[in-house]
Amino acid sequence: MRTQVCIIGGGPSGLLLSQILHRAGIDTVVLERQTRDYVLGRIRAGVLEQGFQNLMRGAGVGDRMDAEGFVHSGTYIASRNKSFRIDFHELTGKDVMVYGQTEVTHDLYVARDAMGGVVIHNAGDVKIHDADSAAPHVTYSVDGTEHRIDCDWIAGCDGFHGVSRKTIPATVLREYEKVYPFGWLGVLSRTPPVSHELIYANHERGFALCSMRNANLSRYYIQTPVDDPIEKWSDAAFWDELRRRIPAEAAETIVTGDSVEKSIAPLRSYVAEPMRWGRLFLVGDAAHIVPPTGAKGLNLAASDVHYLSHSLIAHYNDKTDEGVDTYSARALDRVWKAMRFSWWFTTTMHRFPGQTDYDQKMQDSEISYLSLSRAAQMVLAEQYVGLPY
Repeated sequence: MRTQVCIIGGGPSGLLLSQILHRAGIDTVVLERQTRDYVLGRIRAGVLEQGFQNLMRGAGVGDRMDAEGFVHSGTYIASRNKSFRIDFHELTGKDVMVYGQTEVTHDLYVARDAMGGVVIHNAGDVKIHDADSAAPHVTYSVDGTEHRIDCDWIAGCDGFHGVSRKTIPATVLREYEKVYPFGWLGVLSRTPPVSHELIYANHERGFALCSMRNANLSRYYIQTPVDDPIEKWSDAAFWDELRRRIPAEAAETIVTGDSVEKSIAPLRSYVAEPMRWGRLFLVGDAAHIVPPTGAKGLNLAASDVHYLSHSLIAHYNDKTDEGVDTYSARALDRVWKAMRFSWWFTTTMHRFPGQTDYDQKMQDSEISYLSLSRAAQMVLAEQYVGLPY
C-alpha cells in the first residue's frame, strides 16, 4: 500500500489530522491497534480550548459539538471553604467548551467514514522503518499477516506507550520528566453536576475537582496517595471525602449516586525533544504528558495537529518546507508554556508530602492574591482558554 502520510494511532489527534489533510487533498492511512468499539469506549477529559473548537469547525466536524457542547465562560477556585469565580469571557473574550473526548472521536469517525478515509483497526506489531531517509515505510500485522505501507511522512499519534517515540535514537531524543507524589481518584456518576462550571478546591485534606461530562453525567476527583488501593474507596467513602473538601454550599447540594467508573491516575509532566526526526513527527501524548490540572493534554495534541497539518499542506500545495522544518520548535514552544501553567496550577492547588506551615501560607497567599487581582486572573484565564497557535 502507498499513501502520502501514514498516521499511527486512531485516537482524536490521529483522526483529526487525517480529516484535515484529506480535506486538503492529501492521502492518509490511519493505523489503530485497538478496535473501534474500544476506542469509542474510552471516557476521557473533554474541556476544549477555543483553538480546538475552531479546528473541529474548520475540519467540518463541529456541528454536533456546537449543538450539544456546554460553553463554560468561567471557573471557580475554592480555598478554606470560600470560592470565587474567574470570568474567562470577561477577561479574554473567549470561552471553553465541555464536550467529551468520546464525542469528539465519534464525530471524527463519522466524518472519516463519510469521506472514505482509511482507518485500519487491530493493527499489531507496528514498526517504523527508514524514518531518517527519503523513503520511510511502516509495517504492521492483522490476523497474523504482515502488511507494508510506503509513505512520504509518518505522524506518531500513538500515545506515550506507542512505537513512534521509541523509534527515535536515544542519542537524538532528550526527555524531561517530573513525577508528582500523589494521584487523582476519579469517579464518574450518572448524576447532575453540582455546578455548571468546574470547581477547583484547595483543602488541607487535599485537592478536589468537581467537573462534568454533560447535564446528567458528572466527573469528580480527589487527591489521594497514588498507591492507595482502589478497594479502600467505596462510593460512600468517596462522597464523604469530596464533601469535606469543597465549599459548604456545594457540599450541601451535591447529588450522589453509584459510580460508573472509578480509578486512580498518577500525575506527571513529561516532554520529549525533538518532536521530529527525519520523516517522523510526534503528536500529542507521544511527545508530552501534562497533569490533568487545567485540562491541557487533549488541547496540546490539538495544537500539534494544527502545526503539523499546516506544515504538510504547505509542503504539498505550496512546495515549501519551512513549516516542516520548524514544526518541532513551534510545537514545543507552546508545549512548554502549557507545562508551566499545569505545574503552577498543580503546585498551587495540591497538598504535598512534608508540606510545612510556611508552604501552606504561600499557597493561601497565592490563592488570595488570585481572588483579588484582575491581572492575576487574566494570566490564568488566557492560559486556561488556550494560548494562540
